[in-house]
Amino acid sequence: MLAASHTRSQCAKPFQAHNTPCTRCGPLLRASMPQQTASTQQQLLQQQPHLQFLQLAHDLADAAGLITTRYFRTKLNVDSKSDASPVTIADRQAEEAMRKLIAAAYPSHAVFGEEAGLTLGSSSSSSSGDGSNSSSSSGDDWLWVLDPIDGTKSFITGKPLFGTLIALLHNGTPVLGVIDQPVTRERWVGLAGQQSSLNGRPISARACGDISNAYMYSTTPHMFAGATEQAFHRVRDAVRIPMYGCDCYAYGLLAAGHCDLVVEADLKPYDYMALVPIIKGAGGVISDWSGQPLRWQVQGGDVAAAIKAAPGEVLAAGDAETHAQALQLLAWKQQQQQ
Repeated sequence: MLAASHTRSQCAKPFQAHNTPCTRCGPLLRASMPQQTASTQQQLLQQQPHLQFLQLAHDLADAAGLITTRYFRTKLNVDSKSDASPVTIADRQAEEAMRKLIAAAYPSHAVFGEEAGLTLGSSSSSSSGDGSNSSSSSGDDWLWVLDPIDGTKSFITGKPLFGTLIALLHNGTPVLGVIDQPVTRERWVGLAGQQSSLNGRPISARACGDISNAYMYSTTPHMFAGATEQAFHRVRDAVRIPMYGCDCYAYGLLAAGHCDLVVEADLKPYDYMALVPIIKGAGGVISDWSGQPLRWQVQGGDVAAAIKAAPGEVLAAGDAETHAQALQLLAWKQQQQQ
């Protein structure tokens, strides 16, 4: 098993109460894998090399959570970025802490964060620092995508439905994803090839049978405009209950089987890359509005071009049938061809 160390920040219980691991501090820090021999583990890591980075992903979430909870519901100066979205010292410090951990553990990995942009990995590194060779864990084919506080508006208004998003992409494909909500102490983990988990316990999305039965989330109706608004209204009018206001937390609820659809627009890759392995590992379906897989690569370090080329529209569903019905109502592929 890929074990992990225990830190107090991961649970509300005091250290002395942890003779028996609780649901957050025991299975939380382990992949959803049975006990295995060393040779079996080595074989699995060769087949799925991203599994070796799980511990670091947990460390990143812990580091960010220590900072964001310290600032949560305190008086903060709120700055506006060039796109008018809010940012705080908590966003910047949390991202900086995660970047430092990645650089120390895997300097050859590239990092893209919402606040500080792209840092390319060190191509001169021949080793990852843990004994693994460069062919499996180095180079800019590994890209960490970080959103220190997804839902800054919720954060600055004291609503505990923001989250830290951590994704690891291999050659553009999201293979590891974390949603961490440090206030409610909930952590979703998704690993390609593994079942997703919430606080260490396996989770599964649910099937609602027909879109007319669906409970649907979007962060806000104001994220849709023009063509995306028209398309969204077709889905909104078809579901049982549309709801708003959860940011990344809605995708965690979907993966855990509590809602059926998430339909959003005006997103950036750091808003959704971490969600892909979590939704897929829970048996759900996630794509752009044309039904295409969500991938992202930065060619030649041109971040602006890469973000512009990435889809801004995301559709997640608990089952394939509901996803297909939503795609048909969105009719986005046909609209883009016109």
